[in-house]
Amino acid sequence: MKVKDIMTKKVISVGPKTKVKDIAKLLIKHDITGVPVVQGKIVIGIVTEADLIMQQSKIRIPDFIQILEARIYLKDGKKFEKDLKKILGITAKEVMTSDVVVTTPEASVEDLATLITDHHINPIPVVKDDKLVGIVSRADIVKLLAGDEKDRQKI
Repeated sequence: MKVKDIMTKKVISVGPKTKVKDIAKLLIKHDITGVPVVQGKIVIGIVTEADLIMQQSKIRIPDFIQILEARIYLKDGKKFEKDLKKILGITAKEVMTSDVVVTTPEASVEDLATLITDHHINPIPVVKDDKLVGIVSRADIVKLLAGDEKDRQKI
Protein backbone atom coordinates (compact mmCIF):
# COMPACT_ATOMS: atom_id res chain seq x y z
CA MET A 1 0.00 0.00 0.00
CA LYS A 2 1.21 3.49 -0.83
CA VAL A 3 1.10 6.82 0.98
CA LYS A 4 -1.30 8.14 -1.68
CA ASP A 5 -3.84 5.52 -0.53
CA ILE A 6 -4.03 6.85 3.04
CA MET A 7 -3.00 10.52 2.83
CA THR A 8 -5.35 13.44 3.28
CA LYS A 9 -5.51 15.30 -0.02
CA LYS A 10 -7.30 18.40 1.22
CA VAL A 11 -4.46 19.85 3.29
CA ILE A 12 -4.91 22.63 5.78
CA SER A 13 -1.81 24.80 5.45
CA VAL A 14 -0.69 28.26 6.51
CA GLY A 15 1.53 30.99 5.14
CA PRO A 16 4.70 32.23 6.81
CA LYS A 17 2.96 35.32 8.23
CA THR A 18 0.09 33.41 9.89
CA LYS A 19 -0.10 34.23 13.60
CA VAL A 20 0.67 31.51 16.13
CA LYS A 21 -2.70 32.06 17.82
CA ASP A 22 -4.48 31.42 14.51
CA ILE A 23 -2.44 28.25 13.95
CA ALA A 24 -3.45 26.97 17.39
CA LYS A 25 -7.10 27.62 16.55
CA LEU A 26 -6.76 25.69 13.27
CA LEU A 27 -5.22 22.68 15.02
CA ILE A 28 -8.06 22.60 17.55
CA LYS A 29 -10.85 23.25 15.04
CA HIS A 30 -9.72 20.53 12.63
CA ASP A 31 -8.37 18.11 15.27
CA ILE A 32 -4.94 17.93 13.61
CA THR A 33 -1.41 17.81 15.02
CA GLY A 34 0.37 20.15 12.61
CA VAL A 35 0.18 22.25 9.48
CA PRO A 36 2.63 22.74 6.63
CA VAL A 37 3.86 26.28 6.08
CA VAL A 38 3.74 26.98 2.36
CA GLN A 39 4.91 29.64 -0.04
CA GLY A 40 2.65 29.07 -3.03
CA LYS A 41 2.50 25.26 -3.06
CA ILE A 42 6.10 24.78 -1.89
CA VAL A 43 6.56 23.53 1.69
CA ILE A 44 8.97 25.82 3.54
CA GLY A 45 8.28 24.55 7.05
CA ILE A 46 5.87 22.85 9.40
CA VAL A 47 4.28 23.95 12.67
CA THR A 48 3.25 21.16 15.01
CA GLU A 49 1.71 20.97 18.45
CA ALA A 50 5.24 20.51 19.81
CA ASP A 51 6.31 23.85 18.29
CA LEU A 52 3.36 25.59 19.92
CA ILE A 53 3.85 23.88 23.28
CA MET A 54 7.48 25.01 23.25
CA GLN A 55 6.20 28.59 23.51
CA GLN A 56 4.93 27.81 26.99
CA SER A 57 8.20 26.28 28.17
CA LYS A 58 10.85 27.89 30.33
CA ILE A 59 13.90 29.39 28.71
CA ARG A 60 16.94 27.29 29.55
CA ILE A 61 20.02 29.46 29.39
CA PRO A 62 23.05 27.38 28.44
CA ASP A 63 25.98 27.15 30.84
CA PHE A 64 29.02 29.13 29.81
CA ILE A 65 32.42 30.18 31.06
CA GLN A 66 33.39 33.85 30.87
CA ILE A 67 37.06 34.30 29.92
CA LEU A 68 37.99 37.95 29.60
CA GLU A 69 35.50 39.32 27.07
CA ALA A 70 34.59 35.95 25.49
CA ARG A 71 31.90 33.48 26.45
CA ILE A 72 32.50 29.80 25.87
CA TYR A 73 29.23 27.89 25.89
CA LEU A 74 29.36 24.48 27.48
CA LYS A 75 26.29 23.44 25.54
CA ASP A 76 25.09 24.33 22.05
CA GLY A 77 24.61 28.12 21.98
CA LYS A 78 23.02 27.95 18.51
CA LYS A 79 20.33 25.58 19.80
CA PHE A 80 19.59 28.06 22.60
CA GLU A 81 19.25 30.88 20.07
CA LYS A 82 16.95 28.76 17.87
CA ASP A 83 14.81 27.72 20.86
CA LEU A 84 14.59 31.31 22.10
CA LYS A 85 13.36 32.50 18.69
CA LYS A 86 10.67 29.79 18.72
CA ILE A 87 9.55 30.67 22.24
CA LEU A 88 9.26 34.36 21.39
CA GLY A 89 7.86 33.91 17.87
CA ILE A 90 4.47 35.24 16.86
CA THR A 91 4.26 34.04 13.25
CA ALA A 92 4.52 30.67 11.53
CA LYS A 93 7.90 31.57 10.05
CA GLU A 94 9.29 32.31 13.51
CA VAL A 95 8.11 29.06 15.17
CA MET A 96 8.15 26.58 12.29
CA THR A 97 10.57 23.73 11.82
CA SER A 98 12.25 24.56 8.53
CA ASP A 99 14.10 21.27 8.02
CA VAL A 100 10.93 19.47 7.00
CA VAL A 101 10.92 15.72 6.49
CA VAL A 102 8.58 14.96 3.58
CA THR A 103 7.42 11.88 1.74
CA THR A 104 5.99 11.19 -1.71
CA PRO A 105 2.66 9.72 -2.79
CA GLU A 106 4.44 6.66 -4.16
CA ALA A 107 6.30 5.82 -0.94
CA SER A 108 5.19 2.67 0.84
CA VAL A 109 3.31 2.81 4.12
CA GLU A 110 6.16 0.77 5.59
CA ASP A 111 8.64 3.51 4.58
CA LEU A 112 6.29 6.12 6.04
CA ALA A 113 6.10 4.28 9.36
CA THR A 114 9.90 4.11 9.41
CA LEU A 115 10.15 7.88 8.78
CA ILE A 116 7.72 8.62 11.60
CA THR A 117 9.51 6.39 14.10
CA ASP A 118 13.09 7.23 13.09
CA HIS A 119 12.56 11.01 13.10
CA HIS A 120 9.88 11.20 15.85
CA ILE A 121 7.71 13.40 13.65
CA ASN A 122 4.01 13.79 13.02
CA PRO A 123 2.48 14.77 10.61
CA ILE A 124 4.47 14.49 7.37
CA PRO A 125 3.73 16.58 4.26
CA VAL A 126 3.39 14.64 1.00
CA VAL A 127 5.05 16.32 -1.99
CA LYS A 128 5.23 15.62 -5.69
CA ASP A 129 7.59 17.66 -7.86
CA ASP A 130 8.31 19.79 -4.76
CA LYS A 131 4.63 20.77 -4.46
CA LEU A 132 2.35 19.93 -1.53
CA VAL A 133 -0.22 17.30 -2.56
CA GLY A 134 -1.23 15.80 0.77
CA ILE A 135 -0.42 15.14 4.39
CA VAL A 136 -0.18 11.94 6.37
CA SER A 137 0.04 11.18 10.09
CA ARG A 138 0.37 8.38 12.60
CA ALA A 139 -3.42 8.38 12.86
CA ASP A 140 -3.70 7.45 9.17
CA ILE A 141 -1.56 4.37 9.75
CA VAL A 142 -3.58 3.44 12.85
CA LYS A 143 -6.82 3.79 10.84
CA LEU A 144 -5.35 1.49 8.23
CA LEU A 145 -4.49 -1.07 10.90
CA ALA A 146 -8.02 -0.85 12.29
CA GLY A 147 -9.51 -1.45 8.81
CA ASP A 148 -10.39 -4.77 7.28
CA GLU A 149 -7.92 -7.64 6.89
CA LYS A 150 -7.46 -7.07 3.12
CA ASP A 151 -6.18 -3.52 3.71
CA ARG A 152 -3.80 -4.65 6.47
CA GLN A 153 -2.31 -7.30 4.19
CA LYS A 154 -1.46 -4.62 1.60
CA ILE A 155 0.88 -2.81 4.02
